[in-house]
Formats: sequence, structure tokens, C-alpha cells
Amino acid sequence: MENIIYKRATSNEELHQILALQNINLPTLISEEIKQREGFLTVQHTFELLKTMNDACAHTIAKSNGKVIGYALSMVKEFKNDIDVLKPMFQHIDEHLNPKVNYIVMGQICVDKAHRKQGVFRGLYHTMKQNLKDEYDIIVTEVDKKNIRSLNAHNAIGFTELVTYHSNNQDWILICLDLN
Repeated sequence: MENIIYKRATSNEELHQILALQNINLPTLISEEIKQREGFLTVQHTFELLKTMNDACAHTIAKSNGKVIGYALSMVKEFKNDIDVLKPMFQHIDEHLNPKVNYIVMGQICVDKAHRKQGVFRGLYHTMKQNLKDEYDIIVTEVDKKNIRSLNAHNAIGFTELVTYHSNNQDWILICLDLN
């Protein structure tokens, strides 16, 4: 079993490795069969946005042999207007979540194909939870209703549904994980 280190992203090199992993898992580059079996990503970030998000709240990463093999992006609510496809998500969060609840959005999670089904997904969320539980009440994210693999994985670690909605020709399920 290889040694996997879970930590928060601290360098530009780690951010560039996140983007490299993101780029090979975008839906335009994978087949429908792989999307159904392995899941898929929706948002492509620029380095500048990824770094600004990381400066506000460092992303959680998994590394093996010095290379990023998985990540869970942290997005504070101050970024609600920075990614067009996510604006409806923040609107639904504002409409359905008690305003007293302090939340962070997990902006995207991805595990390198060679490291899937080895607990990295759980490890990323466990680390994220440990690092953020003193600052936030819950982690919120959304999953495309067609992304069955991602929905099942999130449900398995304790995420619960907040609301389902339709936006940008997709059906989304907004889910949250209690940090206390």
C-alpha cells in the first residue's frame, strides 16, 4: 500500500497539479460510459481563481510520491459571484439554509483514476472536516443528478440532501455534511 499524505495546498506547484488532474477529468474529454462509471467534473478553474480561493481557505489535497492524486476545493461564500455556473447553487443555499449556519462550499472533488476505490475520497473529506470544523458548521456541495457515482459516494460518508433544482440544462442535488 502506497503512502498517501492528506494536507492543505500550500504551493503554486500543488495548485498547478490540481489543474492538471482537473483537466483530464472534464466531461468534454471522457466518454459517456466513463462519465457513468467514474463520474465527471463540471467546472474548469483558472489558476488565478484557484489561487485566490486557496488564499481564502486552503484546498484539501491527497499526495503520493510528491504528486497531487486527489483534491477537494474549498470555496467561501464570498466567491458566490465568481463562477457563473455556480451562481444558482449559492442562490439556493441562501434560500434553503438557515442564515445563522456558517458554511463552506466544497467546490469540486476529484481523485486520479489510478487511485480510485482506495479510500482517497473519504480521506479528503475526513481531512477537510478536521481542518474546518472549528470554523464552519457544514460543508455544502452540489452534484449533477446524472453523476450517480458521486451521489453514492457523498451519501456513503454522511451528506444529506438540502434541495434539488434545475439550472443550466442540468438537474442538481444540493447536499450538506454536518461538521459537528
